[in-house]
Order: sequence, then structure tokens, then C-alpha cells
Amino acid sequence: MADGTNKSPVWFTIIVLFSHRVSVVVSSSQCVDGNYSHAGRDCCLCAAGQRLVEHCSTNLNYGKCDPCDPDKYSSHPTSEMSCEPCTSCAQIMNLEEDEPCTAAQDRKCRCKKDHFCGSTTEICRLCYPCKQCGAEGIKVPCAGHNDTVCNDKIEGMVSGGKIAGAVVGVIALIAVVGVAVFFWKKKKRQQTPDKLPNGNEADVEMQHLKVDLQPHLSDIARVIGWKDMKDVAVRSRMRNTDIEACKLDHPSDSQEQTFQLLREWTESQGMNAGITLIQSLRNGGKIRKAEEVEDILSRGS
Repeated sequence: MADGTNKSPVWFTIIVLFSHRVSVVVSSSQCVDGNYSHAGRDCCLCAAGQRLVEHCSTNLNYGKCDPCDPDKYSSHPTSEMSCEPCTSCAQIMNLEEDEPCTAAQDRKCRCKKDHFCGSTTEICRLCYPCKQCGAEGIKVPCAGHNDTVCNDKIEGMVSGGKIAGAVVGVIALIAVVGVAVFFWKKKKRQQTPDKLPNGNEADVEMQHLKVDLQPHLSDIARVIGWKDMKDVAVRSRMRNTDIEACKLDHPSDSQEQTFQLLREWTESQGMNAGITLIQSLRNGGKIRKAEEVEDILSRGS
């Protein structure tokens, strides 16, 4: 009898402990998306698409959660009291919306038609116009992070002495004309006063370049590069703090640094920005880049 009396409390204790463990597991399951600690209590996380307004008042329960405000999102269960702002697909970057922003998902962007992504990162923030092929045709189409690759212009031509001779003659003629044009432009530049356009001193021959630079910013930024764009901005007396801010905004992407600096510089120059930019590059000894920028603006004017 004595032994039986001693064993009863042991079994009773085991049953109580097991029941307590089961109750803890059941209680923990109330938090569907997990929990976080606050003021000595474990509170349930708010679901994706929501933000926390008030912490829980009892252990393993929800506090107050509200849906994210318009144009904001929360993609994971959270204990944060604010949602993230949705990404903007800015038209000036040649991006457009691919998927809309929801309370639980950020907006997704893609390059506009006939554009490709110039950034090597997963999220594209700057797109460039795709290269256009002529009669030679497309070898690799423009898509994703790759520009168009055209076929070799010589491919597909019928061989023969007459055709080969004609090709050589055309190439020779183009070379002669190219050399003549080069020296003509060089002589004309030497005769042009080394002054930036300002009122009555504007170069009449460059007035056709007095166009809006905004549609051409991507192409121009790719031609100039960060170093020469910074030199243009410094010689235009742009504040160093504004220049450095463009670099700090995109610490690992020199192309986007150049694009942002060019955009801010263009806004400060007004309609004379194109002429001023070309003259500034020439004055800095960047003749070839000045000609490339002039060619871009001439095609768009």
C-alpha cells in the first residue's frame, strides 16, 4: 500500500507537465506568421501588407495592425510601424510599370519598348535605346541587359569581281569624303571664337542644337562619362556639394552618377544647355566627345 501511495504523485506530475507543454504549443500556433518580443511579452507579427499600430497587451496575441497606406507596401510579416514607399518607374529613365504596387508587393518596372537595361544590377534603373540595324539585319535582338547585335554588313553579298571592285570604290570614296569633312570641320572650329553662347555672342551655326536635352540624356551620359561630366559641371561653377551628392546617391554605378549630374546640370542651363555642353567639352580638349554629342542632338533636332 505504501508503494502505491508514493507512485501516484509521480504519474500525476508527468501528466501535468505534458499537458502544459501541449498548451504552450497550441498557444504559440495563434501567431500565424511568427512573433516578436516586446516589453517582456511575445506578440504576433502583423501579416504582409500591414503595419503595426499598437503592440499586444497579452502574451502570444496580436496587437493592432492596419493595412499599408496607398503607394506603400510591406512584403513580409512585420513589427514595423511604417510601410516602405513603392518604387517609381520614372518616364525620364525610359522605364514603365510592369506590375502595379500592392499593399504586399512593390511595383515592378521594365524597360520601354525598343530599350535595354544599362545597369548590371537585378533592379534596372536606367534604360538605353536599342541599336537599329540596317539592311544587314539583326544577329542578336535587343533584350534584357543586351543591346542589339547586327550582322556583318559584308555577309550575304554575292561575290564577284565587279561587285568587289564597286565595294572598294565606294569605300575609297567614303574615305576621301570623310577626310575632307574632318579637315573642314577642324578648320571651322579653329575659326570659331572660343566663347560660350550668351545672348548676342551666340554661335549662329550652332543654333540648330538649341533643343531640349531631356530625351537624349541617356545617350549623352553614356558618351561623356563621370570624369568629363564632373569637369563640365565644375567649370560651369556648379556647387561641389551638388556634384558629390550625385556620386553618393549611386556609389557603385558611375553611369547613373553621370546621368543624375547631367540632368541637374541641364536644368540649370536652360535651352542653351546643348550648345554650352559642346563648347565646354571642346574647351576641355574633348573634341571627339563634343562631336558625338553634337551628332546625337543633330539627329534629334
